[in-house]
Amino acid sequence: MTFLAIIFFGFVIITVAKGVRIVPQGEEWVVERLGKYHNTLMPGLHILIPYIDKVAYKVPTKDIILDIPQQEVITKDNAVLITNAIAFVKVTDTQNAVYGVSNYELAVSNVIQTTLRAILGEMELDEALSSRDQIKAKLKESIADNVSDWGLTLKSVEIQDIKPSASMQHSMEQQAAAERERKAKVTIAEGDKQSAILQAEGRLESAKRDAHAQVSLAQGTASALKLVAEAIPEREFPAYFLLGEKYIAALQEMSKSPNGKTIVLPADILQSLQGMLGRK
Repeated sequence: MTFLAIIFFGFVIITVAKGVRIVPQGEEWVVERLGKYHNTLMPGLHILIPYIDKVAYKVPTKDIILDIPQQEVITKDNAVLITNAIAFVKVTDTQNAVYGVSNYELAVSNVIQTTLRAILGEMELDEALSSRDQIKAKLKESIADNVSDWGLTLKSVEIQDIKPSASMQHSMEQQAAAERERKAKVTIAEGDKQSAILQAEGRLESAKRDAHAQVSLAQGTASALKLVAEAIPEREFPAYFLLGEKYIAALQEMSKSPNGKTIVLPADILQSLQGMLGRK
């Protein structure tokens, strides 16, 4: 009798447990009656028919975070990129979510991956690397309709990373190094060019000033000759006078030279000067 009572009370407890269900906040339970969808239980206390009704699915109604795995994508100009994403979805129609697709999380992940490949496949490398917001907008627009058929709402999708593959990074580094080397050579060539131009301009300016100085010196000499000629009536004398003056100045410069330890003057210097000055 005692054994039967225990079995009876155990049966009653199991029956009550199967018939009285409490759905927690943040979940919705799908109930099947004899293998067929019956209703969806919202958060709270519910009474089911034991052994006939069955809680087939417990679906979270909070936002679900889906980590989209990393994948390789080929751009329009045949560059290989590595990209991944993260999506935030919410179940808005529990019945469609559990009966519309076998695994809605895997389905959303696959749709995002294939759509991301299609979007990046229409872009060139530089555009793909610099248009993250544009890619995100296209991705969300393309996926929203697909997930709505499964009773889901795509809250947001973010591109976590878009980067060239290892081989692409190596090629881009080589390209960048070559470009920097080219710019350095151009800069050096421009510097040499400017230096040559400035040196030529310096020589030209120096030549102009030398010519101007020679003209000024010649004009000064001519003026001196004219003044000497006007002071002395003999026409040849002024030239001789200036030559004698330069001769004496040259001897003075030679005496100042550190290498000129001995200066030999002609014995007939006075006669020579007189001769140069035109006197006999």
